[in-house]
Amino acid sequence: MKKVPTLDIRRYDTDRDAFVAEIGAAYREFGFCCISGHGIARELIDGSYDAFRRFFALPTETKMRYHVAGAGGARGYTPFKVETAKDSQHADLKEFWHIGREIPRDSTFADVMPPNLWPVEVPDFRQYGYGLYQALDQLGTRVLRALALHIGEPENFFEDKTDVGNSILRPIHYPPITDENVPNVRAGAHEDINFITLLVGASAEGLEVLTREGEWLPITTEGDAIVVNIGDMLQRLSNHVFPSTTHRVVNPKNENARKPRYSVPFFLHPNPDVVLDPLDSCITADNPRRYDSSITSHEYLLERLREIKLI
Repeated sequence: MKKVPTLDIRRYDTDRDAFVAEIGAAYREFGFCCISGHGIARELIDGSYDAFRRFFALPTETKMRYHVAGAGGARGYTPFKVETAKDSQHADLKEFWHIGREIPRDSTFADVMPPNLWPVEVPDFRQYGYGLYQALDQLGTRVLRALALHIGEPENFFEDKTDVGNSILRPIHYPPITDENVPNVRAGAHEDINFITLLVGASAEGLEVLTREGEWLPITTEGDAIVVNIGDMLQRLSNHVFPSTTHRVVNPKNENARKPRYSVPFFLHPNPDVVLDPLDSCITADNPRRYDSSITSHEYLLERLREIKLI
């Protein structure tokens, strides 16, 4: 049985060449890898989940105060059955919140990266939510260093392309499945839009990735491992050297289907003005250039948000 590998990121400092080769091979094969040894404190992860659970437990009318109509869910609360996977008949069975990067309001990108909202009903939501945002942002930078080296670019190649990236931390609540007639997928099959996604501590099983052989492979993490997968923007920039792999969240076949599921992905995005043209280092005779037109990451994001019915 194939398995998405778990790699200890501390080896980047102690056994760099081997680590870069292994993580590169994992992403070329699966578009997914599990990262351990990341050093993000358990207390930060557990505290964040606790704060997010307390928010989702609030009455609907309270949560809806933080829903910004017409903003595509960029910040604050998005209620159930709004987001819909591309080409899916059914809306996803989830509600979620978006935390974005804190930037000066006179920044070049202030018009596309609005200020965060914070629920007053959960006083430590901001402390934990933005603390986890920053920790995953830093871990994502470390993963991107290894990926840059794998494709022959300098270690810090991505850093000036993501330092004001329009990245999002998305706490998600999937409610318990109580109706036998509900479709058996909590989040429809999809690919992520961004550079890389870091998923910390999903509270129940259900995440599955589509292998090259067309089979659904469950991803289960061990210990403190964080699931990190490639998004479509990095697939485009890398000329498909790093594939963005289809994945979904299914209902567990056991009693966990009757329990709520919480999940907190961090979508690491490039800066809004980064042009997603395939890199010369990723164009070869065996892998000719796959895209002729140029598009910025912000234009690409808007295109995709329309597809999934968020704007």
